[in-house]
Amino acid sequence: MNTPDIVTVTNLSKHYGDFTAVNGISFSIRRGEIFGFLGPNGAGKTTTINMMIGLARPSGGSILIDGIDAVKNVKKAQSIMGIVPDESNLYDEMDGFDNLCFCGSLYGMRKALRETRAKELLEQFGLTQAGKRPFKAYSKGMRRKLTIAAGIIHKPEMLFLDEPTTGIDVESARQIRQLLLKLKQEGTTVFITTHYIEDAERICDRISFIAGGGIVASGTVSELMDSVSHGHSIRFTADANLKPLAGELQARFGGCTVKAESDHAITLFSEKRIALSPVLQYLDGQGISVFEATELRPSLEDVFVKVTGIEAAKLKKEKEKGGAGR
Repeated sequence: MNTPDIVTVTNLSKHYGDFTAVNGISFSIRRGEIFGFLGPNGAGKTTTINMMIGLARPSGGSILIDGIDAVKNVKKAQSIMGIVPDESNLYDEMDGFDNLCFCGSLYGMRKALRETRAKELLEQFGLTQAGKRPFKAYSKGMRRKLTIAAGIIHKPEMLFLDEPTTGIDVESARQIRQLLLKLKQEGTTVFITTHYIEDAERICDRISFIAGGGIVASGTVSELMDSVSHGHSIRFTADANLKPLAGELQARFGGCTVKAESDHAITLFSEKRIALSPVLQYLDGQGISVFEATELRPSLEDVFVKVTGIEAAKLKKEKEKGGAGR
């Protein structure tokens, strides 16, 4: 089956007694895209991914993956998946090469093919030398990379990653983002859960924000940013003190609100688009040279705060803890 959507989730719910972890969510994932599920710990991210990959049975709703009913036919759905859990499921005593080969055998790959593929992945992830060492000797970043390699050894159509860059160093996180973009270029569909806003902003084609077990907003990064953008704003940075001119600028350019950011920077806000040239001409007439004029746009962080009511500082604290919750 080759439909535009490889995944369709409809009215999906999960209850644990009186507690509702996921509350009737619906979304779809397009074939060949990176789809992000963004939210704080406890939002329902891991519970959702566990239902999609067959580790938890939904209390209600349906999951279709490439036309397969992933609730009734778990094994069939899993045959086209690659799964990377938030914590490694590899063996500490085995070296990297043997871990990959063992995972390949679980997917039914022949010995020669899985050994060739394991060598390719070790080289691709910069782990060729580490491939000869026990997994327990790996750093956090190396462990994460090998766990992802194990999830894609069989070249799955659909890859699920739960918090792929949590608790690892900056360089390893960058390498993982690059890898996911490369997988997308090769045609793999990627579903990631994360509470790292920068990960979602850099690599995801579309995003759903989840909070309290429900989806509160969905769309492309641009669509989500536009949803909180009201009016226009431009920041001017100059070689002279601009604060004394704030009042004059506001009076001269009707409809604008002017805010002095510092001695040498001011921002003009307006419901309508701001014409740059008249402002520059006025400042030039005052003997002021403008070094930079930057149009300001809301960030994905701004969108998240608006739609969830959760301050970005909370996500940063969770990031420092390095944990992933339901």
